[in-house]
Formats: sequence, C-alpha cells, structure tokens
Amino acid sequence: MLDISRNRILVVATSGLVLLGVGQAPASAAPLPMPQVVASGLNGPFSVAYGQGRLFVAESGAGQVSAVDLASGAKSVVVADLNGPSGVAAVGGGSLAVITGGSEVPDASTYNGSASIFTVRDGRATLVADLQAYELANNPDGQPQFDSDGVPLDALSNPYSIAAGRGQTLALVADAGANAVLAISRSGDVSTFFVPPLVTSGPCASVPNNDPRQLGCDPVPTGVAYGPGGTVWVSTASALVPGQGRVYVLDGRTRAVIRTITGLSAPTGLAVAADGTAYVSEVLFNLSEDPALDPADVGRVVRIAPSGAQSTAAVTMPTGLAWHGGTLYSTAWSLAGLFLGIPDAGQVVTVPAGAFTT
Repeated sequence: MLDISRNRILVVATSGLVLLGVGQAPASAAPLPMPQVVASGLNGPFSVAYGQGRLFVAESGAGQVSAVDLASGAKSVVVADLNGPSGVAAVGGGSLAVITGGSEVPDASTYNGSASIFTVRDGRATLVADLQAYELANNPDGQPQFDSDGVPLDALSNPYSIAAGRGQTLALVADAGANAVLAISRSGDVSTFFVPPLVTSGPCASVPNNDPRQLGCDPVPTGVAYGPGGTVWVSTASALVPGQGRVYVLDGRTRAVIRTITGLSAPTGLAVAADGTAYVSEVLFNLSEDPALDPADVGRVVRIAPSGAQSTAAVTMPTGLAWHGGTLYSTAWSLAGLFLGIPDAGQVVTVPAGAFTT
C-alpha cells in the first residue's frame, strides 16, 4: 500500500504554512519560468485528466470530480458524493471513468469494499467493478493478505491512478494496495495486467515485507499511462524508500518489460508525451524534520528525456499529471487539506518547459 501516513508528513503541518505559490527556485539560481495556476480552490486534487475540451480533476477531499474550463478557469461539479476519488480519465462517448477509495490510505485493520471503478455520464456514477473484491479473490502479488486473526496485514486495494483504455479495455488502474496494474473491460471484467516485482536492491534489500519468506520493498504502483508505439508506462513508489522508485516501460501487447527507469523517490503520478518524454511527480520530495521547512518547498516534478536524462521543476505537493497538446498539467498542494488542514488550497497548474533544470 502507499503509506503516505500522517506521521510521515506531520512536520509539514506543524512547521507553519506560508503560501508562496506553487514552487520556488533556489535563492542563488537565476529566475526560472514558474508554473502557472489554471484552477485553484480545489480540495485534495489527486488526479487531472484532459477530455471533451476540458480538464477533469478528482477532488479526493471533496468527494467529487470537477471540470475546469481552460479559457476562464471556471469550475463546475461533474459528479459528487464519491468516496475519496483518486483518479479520473475521459473514456470516450462523453463518459468518464473514476476510481474511488484510494485517496485516503485505509488503515490495515479495516476494509470496507470502497475501492471501486465507476463510469460517469450526465452527472450519474454507475459502478463498473469492485476492485477490492478482485483483490480478495485473486491476490495478484501473491502476498499474505491476513494475519492469523483475520486482520488485513496491509491495504488490500488502494486504486491510485487510472488511464483511459484502448479497444475493449475501458481503463487501466494502478492499484497501490494490490501491488498490481489492473485492466477493466468495458463490460466490467477485471484482469491483472502487470505485477511489478518486489524491489530487493540497495536499501530495499533489508526492508521487512508482509511476506515472511522474503525481504524487499513492495512495488506500490502509483501511475499508469500509455506512451508512443503502444507502450504502457507504470510508476512505482517502492515503499516510499528514497531513490528506489521505478518507472517500467511495457510492451502494451505482450506486457513484457522493455525498459526500467530507476532513481526516483516515491513517484505518485505519471504522464508521457508523444516523443517518449516522461513526467513523474514526487509529492514528498524534500520533506524533512526541519522545523523551519516551508511546505511550499515540498514536492517536485521530474522530467525524463528519451535519452534517460533527468531534470526537475519545483511544484508544491504534486500528485496527478496530464499531458495534452504540448502542455504539462499538474496538481499542486494536493495534500494541503489532508495534512495541513487547508482543504481548498489545491490547484492545477501548467508546468512550462523552462521550469525544468538539472
């Protein structure tokens, strides 16, 4: 499961919040183009997606999906009364697909079947599949699910991001709790698309795991996106161990791993441009126990060129990313409501190419 827990980010909440924008360049550096706010006043924006000429935002704190007019920034509620929506995608025919139950990480001692995928049309949400039921029945990663008293050892299902599918596939879902990417058909059938491997290198070699047979960091898939040439890209947080995050590039047909990108720190979102440039959000980057830490300095977006070269842009607490028409959209201040007690501080921003630096 993705353990973005309250004690991990408590220092941010207690250090005092100063709203300085969506990111800051180091004082000694030349000024960089800054991310520009497209929409504000959002409550826990965990995901952003383009479709139907608008941006759609899954507002986990508000339990709703909102639409943003790109010309005016005006917001409207598309569907409300959802249980922690964490991902949204436009799936054609004027419909959206929305995953729920993944924004507030469930405690290991409870589970209530809230991890689901819905289609939304004309303001109405229709259940497509119960993802937690699939995890209970199939357990794709093969790890023990319960202790001897029947208590879940970890989050069973925590759907964290979604990508619109192709053909008869409605969507792909990165389920952080199940440690798997799931494929959901348009008829509602769920199948396992990809199970990232346990990370056992570097500091992950000694990390305890739910499975007593081996040590290692759970992969924790957090992002999924289609790339050029029919590829599918998957980001994994690797139990939040710094530097151990991964992006796997898969052949979309055979599902074989073509390439593995390493060296990331708890990636929480993923977008891929047509030329194969990938963008990964690191929502907790720079988090520390320094009491003088400014929360505005927490988080960044990493750009990975087709050559593998990496550069970064300062964006505060980003989670969801979307690439459309040559523009990168990112959520910002995504955890402000959950951990800082400022529910409407969330934003969607554009991140210009000049904001990235090595």
